[in-house]
Amino acid sequence: MKFIVSSSYLLKQLQVLGSVINSNNTLPILDNFLFDLDHNVLTVSASDLETTMSATLAIDSTSKGSVAVPAKLLLEILKTFPEQPLTFTVEENNTIEISSNSGKYALAYAPGEEFPKAVNLDEPSVTLVPADVLATAISKTIFAAGNDDLRPVMSGVFFQFSPQGLIFVATDAHKLVKYARTDVTASQVADFIMPKKPLTILKSILSTSDAEVTIEYNDSNATFSFDNYILMCRLIDGKYPNYEAVIPKENPNKLMIDRSLFLSSVRRVAIFSNKTTHQIRLKIAGAELNVSAEDIDYSNKAEERLTCDYQGDDMQIGYNSRFLTEMLTNLQSDMIMLEMSLPNRAGILTPVDGLEEGETVTMLVMPVMLNS
Repeated sequence: MKFIVSSSYLLKQLQVLGSVINSNNTLPILDNFLFDLDHNVLTVSASDLETTMSATLAIDSTSKGSVAVPAKLLLEILKTFPEQPLTFTVEENNTIEISSNSGKYALAYAPGEEFPKAVNLDEPSVTLVPADVLATAISKTIFAAGNDDLRPVMSGVFFQFSPQGLIFVATDAHKLVKYARTDVTASQVADFIMPKKPLTILKSILSTSDAEVTIEYNDSNATFSFDNYILMCRLIDGKYPNYEAVIPKENPNKLMIDRSLFLSSVRRVAIFSNKTTHQIRLKIAGAELNVSAEDIDYSNKAEERLTCDYQGDDMQIGYNSRFLTEMLTNLQSDMIMLEMSLPNRAGILTPVDGLEEGETVTMLVMPVMLNS
């Protein structure tokens, strides 16, 4: 088994696949990349059993075979090469030899048969989504997913497909984000919960792609195919909470304000808030928004006045500044709308501008009780 490949081309592909590999694997074979060679096509795979990703590379070769090569060692050596062709040769003594312009390097390999086989999906449902839409949907929602191992369904992003459009939801019970598209649709109704890790990997590579992503899924697994990559992952098992039930429908108090102005103010004032509750107070009356925070233990306090466009009753409401900052940072619009009903009901944050046709973003932030 022998093949020739460009060093920078191989490194670029392996760095993407390397993000799948865990730092401490239960099975030693998972510390390797699987190289599967079939003449001019080299398929490289990486897996952590839950997520498996493979890339197809065009190379120069006339042989066939498969070997598992140590991932960390290979990435380290590839990073040091300037752009040049590298020749990989599998030797008799269980080593794979890399020849470059300046030298030869030998790594021990494992037989390719030991590498876990990827699952085949039987009669999956298929949906096509443009790469930029999927990348936006992931980056708009993933930050709101929880980290609680006791509630695994909340630690992922909920995908809901229908002929009316696509909906992506993430929540950790304190904040919730719903991202919807009506300009991209699926042929049938389906939903599943995607884990965070494969979504983070997808987000990083989809942002540079303009391909259509083919999403295939059944009850337990999903695969995402685009460009020369295929990512397969196990879905989170369980029923997603009824998120529509927690979004308040009647919100008579509407506050419209410049997003960056509000964000800077929240960031500054939050420095003076209590370090455990991160509580800030919004006091709205007429066209004035008063943002304040106080840490009674240390006698720290801050207060800022902003002008805003407000329709509704005068009110005071408390929020966790970290959640508010995360949400405001994640929105790209110039103006935002904060809709509220009562100080103990969730507030709804939406962008007023900057959205594409058929795109909606709804963010829900739970209030914190104010000590009067």
